[in-house]
Amino acid sequence: MEIFLSREMSHGRRILSEDEAMHCVKVLRHREGDIISVIDGEGTMYRCRITSASARAVEAEILSSEADWGAHPYRLRLAVAPTKNTDRYEWFAEKACEIGVDEIIPIIGARSERKIFKTERIRKILTAAAKQSLKGAVPKICEPMSVRDFISGVGAQPEAQDGAAASAETASSEACLNGKGSSRAEEPLKLIAYCFEDESHPRISIKEALERYTGLEVTVMIGPEGDFSPEEAQLALSRGFIPVHLGRSRLRTETAAVTAAEAAYFRWME
Repeated sequence: MEIFLSREMSHGRRILSEDEAMHCVKVLRHREGDIISVIDGEGTMYRCRITSASARAVEAEILSSEADWGAHPYRLRLAVAPTKNTDRYEWFAEKACEIGVDEIIPIIGARSERKIFKTERIRKILTAAAKQSLKGAVPKICEPMSVRDFISGVGAQPEAQDGAAASAETASSEACLNGKGSSRAEEPLKLIAYCFEDESHPRISIKEALERYTGLEVTVMIGPEGDFSPEEAQLALSRGFIPVHLGRSRLRTETAAVTAAEAAYFRWME
């Protein structure tokens, strides 16, 4: 099934960007009158008839639409430290999208070896993975932030700006931290996975934590190769995070993140 992405709509038509139009017309050889499937990246899939086709732009008349196409019944946010090898993070993002994730937040910790992270390539990977796995929504990739800023910001309401416009990065971070677009009233479940033992705060399995939870909104933090620092873990616990483990095996960062996505997937599998 061929899927195209269009974030622009005008007068009952979906409009493909130049990249999508090039693929539609030049690679797949679609012409005026052809029926195509188009997602808007927010969860809706449209059946459309092409009314204008060129390598620069394709316009397609909407024939029907299906909301929440390919959606999962929960909302999952993964805050994952960038890996030393960027290929591994890209692999994680692709697989998490295929399984089911709503937001990915790169978090930079005290022990992170990679301090700089660019999101544009991940955004393209998520778009391709959403189309490949037949999903109407493309997961959001947020701009990197520190572990402490993420922990401190989760669940907080953005303060008034007194008329001043926030920067694009700040706005993006606030949207991610506050689950913009979610209308669920349940208290979100906040989990942090780390490797060390703390007798005062014993870890439980992520499976047990998810099975106990009756809501549908989950945040999981996964640290860098050097793990979270004890200070970061304590800050998370003070902000309501529950410490969890992912089983007996010692997992790489990207494997742990995919395992967390799978745990949520199987918890709510229909």
